Amino acid sequence: MINKRLIGAVPESKKYIAGNVAVQWVSLAANVCMMGSIAALLQKLCDGSAQTGSIVATITVGLLALAVRFVCGLAASRMGYLSSKAVKSTLREAIYRKLLRLGASYAEKVRTSEVVQVAVEGVDQLETYFGAYLPQFFYAMLAPMTLFCVLCFVNVPAAVVLLICVPMIPVAIAAVQTWAKKLLSKYWGQYTQLGDTFLENLQGLTTMKIYQTDGLRHERMNEESENFRRITMKVLTMQLNSITIMDLIAYGGAALGMIMAVTQFRAGNVGLGGALLIILLSADFFIPMRQLGSFFHIAMNGMAASDKIFHLLDLPEEMGGDRVPAGHDIAVHGLRFSYDGEREILHGVDMTFPAGSFTALVGESGCGKSTVAGILTGKNRGFGGTVTIGGVPIREIREDALMQTVTCIGHASCLFKGTVRDNLLMGRPDASDEDLWDALEKVKLAAFLKSENGLDTVLAEQAGNLSGGQRQRLALARALLHDSPVYIFDEATSNIDVESENDVMAQIHALAREKTVILISHRLANVTRVDHIYVLKDGGVAESGNQATLPRGGCYDKLWTAQQELEKYTREARA
Repeated sequence: MINKRLIGAVPESKKYIAGNVAVQWVSLAANVCMMGSIAALLQKLCDGSAQTGSIVATITVGLLALAVRFVCGLAASRMGYLSSKAVKSTLREAIYRKLLRLGASYAEKVRTSEVVQVAVEGVDQLETYFGAYLPQFFYAMLAPMTLFCVLCFVNVPAAVVLLICVPMIPVAIAAVQTWAKKLLSKYWGQYTQLGDTFLENLQGLTTMKIYQTDGLRHERMNEESENFRRITMKVLTMQLNSITIMDLIAYGGAALGMIMAVTQFRAGNVGLGGALLIILLSADFFIPMRQLGSFFHIAMNGMAASDKIFHLLDLPEEMGGDRVPAGHDIAVHGLRFSYDGEREILHGVDMTFPAGSFTALVGESGCGKSTVAGILTGKNRGFGGTVTIGGVPIREIREDALMQTVTCIGHASCLFKGTVRDNLLMGRPDASDEDLWDALEKVKLAAFLKSENGLDTVLAEQAGNLSGGQRQRLALARALLHDSPVYIFDEATSNIDVESENDVMAQIHALAREKTVILISHRLANVTRVDHIYVLKDGGVAESGNQATLPRGGCYDKLWTAQQELEKYTREARA
């Protein structure tokens, strides 16, 4: 069970595997010398020719052999550690670099929970494969041949019988390999599915409590847990049965070797010392192969995990270009997009966003507004039609150049655990404290932070110790520091208080005087002062114009009227 691609993926491990095999062989040679010395001493004691010097020599050889085996054991453990260390660092770096190459659109091809499981648990499973299984595999081939050569000088028939019995263990391993591979593939599939469900339930725990559906989700989680338990028990049963078979072969082979030794001794084909040596070394014929069998099941689990690792590493990559936009005007022609390849979200959309313009995308939920934002930021790939920035097709733009050109601020921008300074410096790593405070002043968050611990104010995970409005202001300050030519605000003022919404909108309008700004908003009162409005409906552009030129009685006018009536009703209800 040698996966050449897996070994080739971690070339550094080869020298540690070879070193591991070498020190194990040296340990075996020391053991042979010790057993040979003991057998010779027993022969002399039987013959009555033993002297004090013989006993001292045997003790000395034994102690030296034990010391060598002890050192070799430490060296083998060290080699195994270095090998597994190389595997973990190499494969995790390969996974990380793959995600970087997949870019912002990686979530279209693989689930985040699967990436986490593969990069953590999956790579850990390969520790035994490289650190123990592979060295043991090669040593298990070398050890019986070495012992065979040694025992051929003692008694050829016994050596041949022992050598013939050894391959019965790998035959037993091969017999269960196909079944084990299919079973472990199902095991990892069920494990990944259980992890997905657990992560989803954990992330949506608050929502489940609000709608009191946690009981139903709990039942579904129990069902998947039970399925995982069943497949786990099948794996354990398979392992137990195969280990029992290997034990029978190993102990039976060792017993057969002992019988051969006694038989050959009685026939006068070997002396007492030779017979004793055969008996002492019989078990060593099978121990390496038996040890290989004990690593086999863990290695198979690692192999199943490697299939998922290579599935991730083999995901097709959108070959990004190496061009940089010549300007900042954006043109969209005949844009089509589908998330699942069947139901189309956008149907031949045409839009233009001139450099320095302030444009709004409005429409009912599900009309495709955020999908357009995802395409312009590179998160959504596989679209039809053409999208150009500065005259360069977006597919030909380097991803880092695209990230430097377009900044997207959503309604739930990610803020990281750490300090305010840490989060702001993500927007511009070389920014000075003065620059950071300037950005905070613009979003009216400076006064609050000065009353706390300034830029060193500690943020909890997702800035949970800030209010919703404060989190959004901090995200906007970070975006301002990024200083890109194009900004997309995707429902950036939803789920925040009115005061914060007004402050954020004021900064967006100020930014629109210098940058190209695309505003996606469900609240039409926020788009009355933009240069141009695109009204999306059912995945297409239904209307375009501005607050003054959009047709009366059209889609926009109906949305506007409905929202004004709702806001009027809300104000009256509060009064």
